[in-house]
Order: sequence, then C-alpha cells, then structure tokens
Amino acid sequence: MRESPPDILCIGSVLWDIIGRSSLHMHLGSDVPGRIERLPGGVAMNIAMTLRRFGLRPAILTALGRDSQGNDLIETSRVLGVDCDYLYRSDDLPTDRYMAIEGGNGLIAAIADAHSLEAAGDKILMPLSDGRLGSLEAPWEGPVALDGNLTEALLSQIASSPLFAKSDLRVAPASPGKAERLTPLLAHPRATLYVNLEEAGILCQRNFKSAYEAAQGLLDRGARRVLVTDGG
Repeated sequence: MRESPPDILCIGSVLWDIIGRSSLHMHLGSDVPGRIERLPGGVAMNIAMTLRRFGLRPAILTALGRDSQGNDLIETSRVLGVDCDYLYRSDDLPTDRYMAIEGGNGLIAAIADAHSLEAAGDKILMPLSDGRLGSLEAPWEGPVALDGNLTEALLSQIASSPLFAKSDLRVAPASPGKAERLTPLLAHPRATLYVNLEEAGILCQRNFKSAYEAAQGLLDRGARRVLVTDGG
C-alpha cells in the first residue's frame, strides 16, 4: 500500500546527462584524457532532486523509454528519493539523453537527444485524470513545478485544463529559447512564473533594465505572480 501522496509534482524533462570533462583546453578535433559521467538530469529532475534535499517528497511526471536506460534512471532516481511511480513509460520511444563535452576553456559542444518527452505529449499527465493523483471531479490541489521543455501545445492544454484548476503552478522556462512557450500560462490564476531578464523580455517582446521593471512588464501582460532575477 502506498503512503500519502507526494508533496509536489515535477512535470517535464527527465533524462541522462552524459558529461565528458577535461582540464585541458580543447578545440575542433581534440582528443584528450578526462572523465565521463552519467548523471540524472533534466529540468524537472533537477528541481525534484533539489526539493528532496530540503526534505520534500517529489514525484516526477515525464516520459521514459521501456529500455535499459530508463530502468537505470528509475533505479537511480529512487535511490535519490524521487518518486517515479507516476511517470509514463513508452514501448516505442527511447529514454532521452543529453551529452556535453567540457574543457578547461568551457563548454565545447553539446547535443540534446530529447525528443521522447515532446512525442509523448499529454500521456505524461494521465495520473492527474485517472484517479491516481487526481481527476476532473477532484483535481490535484498541491504544488506543481512545471518545466518549459513541454511543447507549446501541451503547455496551452495545461493552462486551460480543469485538471490544474486547483494546482499551485510554479513555472520555469528550460532556457530563454523556450520562454515564449510559457505565454499561455501568463494569465493562469494560480501560476507563478520564475524567469530571468532575458526570458521576461522574450515574453513581453521588449528589453528590460531591471528585475523590477521586468516583473511589472509581466504583470501588465496579465501575469498574476512572477519572480524575476537579474541573472541566468
């Protein structure tokens, strides 16, 4: 029998980060000694791991392949205290991965093989409608950390869905390049947007000189609650 529901849902990107690091400066064609690590990653997973360190019990809603990479990621996540019982596993989509090479002179190159989350679409939300975490009659009332790696279509669906009508939505772009996807959530009455100056500027289609000015710009655009930082 399961214990009480999770404290918070983290919805979005969960994948393997495969990082090669060397202390040497690198350039095109470099072949140098270093270390290669494979770590749980993705915005939703990073949020979940941080919340776990503060004593909360997060659950992730994401898409993983029914493959060895997915099995390993679930096992590692559970050791870290992240609830994986509600995530969607696909028979025909692989587990997403991100690979980066870092040298003494910074990031050299990176490739994100992260198509499965987008391809899975609203299948990752099934626990919120089938009674495991909520339903149309009794929607989830707790906090939700929402990651901008979801497609614009799915974020629009979430913005108008009665399944999230009582949720405390905490929304973060995955990167400035994906900030515009959050536009449908600006006016959600229970959403708080966490953005930096660049992301706020993209959402408002103008440049801001300060976090205060950016926050005011977002509020003028219809946002209910925002937190803007000067940095990245």
